[in-house]
Amino acid sequence: MKNNGLIEKLNKLALPIVESNGFELYYLEYVKEAGQNIFRIYIDSDNGVALDSCVKVSRAISDVLDVEDPISEEYNLEVSSPGVFRTLYTEKHLSRYIDNPVLVNLNSLVDGKKKYDGILKSFDEENIVLSVESSEVVLPRSKVSAVSLNPSL
Repeated sequence: MKNNGLIEKLNKLALPIVESNGFELYYLEYVKEAGQNIFRIYIDSDNGVALDSCVKVSRAISDVLDVEDPISEEYNLEVSSPGVFRTLYTEKHLSRYIDNPVLVNLNSLVDGKKKYDGILKSFDEENIVLSVESSEVVLPRSKVSAVSLNPSL
């Protein structure tokens, strides 16, 4: 459910609320899961995110959504932390986690594999480079479906 105009509008509504509560707007999405529309907001901070913080931000955003009413259909609002095994959605996320362990899922095989665990070394528009068991693996971004932190590595 790609609706860039709606996402942009939701981002403009959520960003000042999230920031005024002392958090970073890590990512937001509007998706359909199990037949339900979900407006999901991930918030983050250097000190982590407690459950009561998610509740506080959720209530503040819900109040604004009730007034602005940017979503015409029924939906559920979720506010949470991106978690320890967070997905790295943006260039900013990838940059922040250089030299950290990641799991890269691919939508097609590269050297016979669809998953790579390694240390994120670099990236550009075309490739993501991992250090895997002391060798360098270059993964074409066109084949990457998701990159997430993997602190268990």
